[in-house]
Amino acid sequence: MSAERPSLPPVRLNSEAELARDALAAPLFVRAVRLARWAGPDTRVGAGGELVEAQLPAAAEHLGLPADEDGAAYASEAWRLAVDTGLLDVTDPEEGADGEGADGEPEGTVTTGENLALLTGGSPQDVLSIWLDGLDAVHADATAPVLDDFADLVGEDGSIDFDALDWDPEAEAEFLDGVLGNLYLLTLADNGAGEGPVPLPALAASMIVPDDMGEPTDDILEQVSEAMMRLDDQFRLLEPIGIVEYHPVDEALLVEEGEAADASAAGADDEDVTRYGMVKLTPLGLYGIRARMLEAGVDAPAVGDLAGKGADALLDGIAHYPESAARAEVKLWLAEYGEGAVSAAAELLAAARGADEGGPLRRLHCQQALALAGPSAEPAVRAVLGDPELGGLARVWLAERGAADVPAPPEDMIFWLAIDTIAAQLDADGELDELQGLIEGLSAQHSGFFDEVWRVDHPATADVLEAMGRLHSDKKAAKEARKAAFKARSRAGG
Repeated sequence: MSAERPSLPPVRLNSEAELARDALAAPLFVRAVRLARWAGPDTRVGAGGELVEAQLPAAAEHLGLPADEDGAAYASEAWRLAVDTGLLDVTDPEEGADGEGADGEPEGTVTTGENLALLTGGSPQDVLSIWLDGLDAVHADATAPVLDDFADLVGEDGSIDFDALDWDPEAEAEFLDGVLGNLYLLTLADNGAGEGPVPLPALAASMIVPDDMGEPTDDILEQVSEAMMRLDDQFRLLEPIGIVEYHPVDEALLVEEGEAADASAAGADDEDVTRYGMVKLTPLGLYGIRARMLEAGVDAPAVGDLAGKGADALLDGIAHYPESAARAEVKLWLAEYGEGAVSAAAELLAAARGADEGGPLRRLHCQQALALAGPSAEPAVRAVLGDPELGGLARVWLAERGAADVPAPPEDMIFWLAIDTIAAQLDADGELDELQGLIEGLSAQHSGFFDEVWRVDHPATADVLEAMGRLHSDKKAAKEARKAAFKARSRAGG
């Protein structure tokens, strides 16, 4: 079987120490930590753990925020995060606290949470674990319903009519996670070339407009516009926790109904499109979104995941990585061996054997990995010169390094290596021009190539010859390849 392709390309993450520093510098997290250190025995909290309204001005002042509604809201938001992340512990009044406050409402008590000490005395992993709890809390806030008029939801008996909200928490969370997943993919696109900011209309459209739709309908445009406005609110909430850099929608556009949707479909110029919102994942955001995807069971590999694992796991794992990511992964894997390049090379060569579908691609990546192992791997490479599966790549490796006394390969090994090399490239889904050049180059190296190659005892012989018949630019050679493929299938009894 060919190696299973991961659902996402591998991400290159900053070190945990760098990510932890970024987490500690996230504005909302900074405020939460400051409030956790400010709180004391006299700090008054409500029954739900929230900071009572009378305490908000002092909290806002401590944070250097203005003494207005916005300052109070920011202080309240930071307090909730401190509680949600265990920087503060709140005891419910029903569990034996202080009774009632001055306004007759029940109040709880607040004490320092054990996580606060971990921010200075713990490991980077401790910091990131606490920050991830904060990300979950902010994500939940971002998907909460927007209450334009809360009074309309309260019945005469004081109960809240949640059905009137028209709010599906699972659907809201799934939509935001889908947007963040698309942003993650766009960030990793083209081998990291997609690291610039993404227009908000494009993100909204990626979730709304069907792939097979030509010109979007008015209904679709209206849905995109509504999604953009919701995402604008959500990214404003998410930015302070440090996962995105966000340039919000121009306030002047919010009163121009429908214009945002028109931009998503018609494609405004670069200068104009920034007015509709631009968003970019930060390095901390890549880490956080990947962590959420892993928790949800998504295969989201990261460069470095395979370091310390066996060579079989390495070669299978990088089978469909982009070239630069595969090189980075191999370098990290080899670094685990230190000076033991011979042992590493021997393990790679052993893992490269096999007549299964994935064998050719494993051998291709083995050869590329050996190139990074350096000249000290030569004894392990010479040890497989007589191996029918590995002898060809061993000779190529030695010849590329100008090694002496490299024995000439037998003719059957030359043909076998040609089939194996083309099979690997077919599995790798490389550039068509490069594949065509490889096919024409290998077939031209030996006169009467197609008269002999169909006899090669390789499981991919017939498939490779059929591909050569499709891709060879010379019509005569293509016809010879197709005939050879028929002979190979007949010989194999297929």
